[in-house]
Amino acid sequence: MNVYPEIIKKALTLYNGEVRRIHRVASLVEKRGYTVWPRLREIAEFARMLGLKRLGIAFCIGLSEEARFVAEYLESVGFEVYSVCCKCGGVDKCWIGLSEDDKLNPGTHEPMCNPIVQAELLNHVKTELNIIIGLCVGHDTLFTMHSKAPVTYLIVKDRVTGHNPAVAIYAKGYFKSRLKVSSNNSESNSF
Repeated sequence: MNVYPEIIKKALTLYNGEVRRIHRVASLVEKRGYTVWPRLREIAEFARMLGLKRLGIAFCIGLSEEARFVAEYLESVGFEVYSVCCKCGGVDKCWIGLSEDDKLNPGTHEPMCNPIVQAELLNHVKTELNIIIGLCVGHDTLFTMHSKAPVTYLIVKDRVTGHNPAVAIYAKGYFKSRLKVSSNNSESNSF
C-alpha cells in the first residue's frame, strides 16, 4: 500500500471554515446516532445542527411516495422543503441523442431524467442542503456536479435489490451472473 504523506498533509489544510464545521457536525451526528438513528433522522439532525432551514430533494419518479414521506417528515421537524422530480421539463429522450430503440417504451414520448434542471431549480430557491432519493447512476453525478448546495444521499436506486446496493456484495455468489460487465467495448465507443 502506498502512503502519500504530502497529499495527506495538503488535504488536512482544506479542513477549515465551513468544511471544518460540516465535518465536525457530521462526526457529532455519527457519535449521537450511531446504530440508533436511521439515516433519515441523521440527515435531519445534521441539517438542524448546521442551522440549515431550506432543504432540497432531487428524486426519481419511481420513488415519488418515498420522496413525499421524506418531505413531510422534514417539514414536520421544522424544515422548509423543496422537491423536484427527475422527469421535470418533460423533454423526450430523443433530444439527448437516444434513438427510439434506446427508450424503455419505443414509439412513445418518454421524458428523459433531467438532473441538471433539478439542480438548477433547487439552486434557484437557494436550498442549503440537497438530498438525493433514487436518481439513476450518472444522473446523480450530473446533479451533484451542478448543485450549489452540498449533497447527501438518502436512497441509492437499485431496482434489483430493493434500493440496497450492498446486497449484491453481501450475496455476491447469488448475484455473480448479474455482476458481469460486458466485454463488448463497441457500446461505450458509439457515443
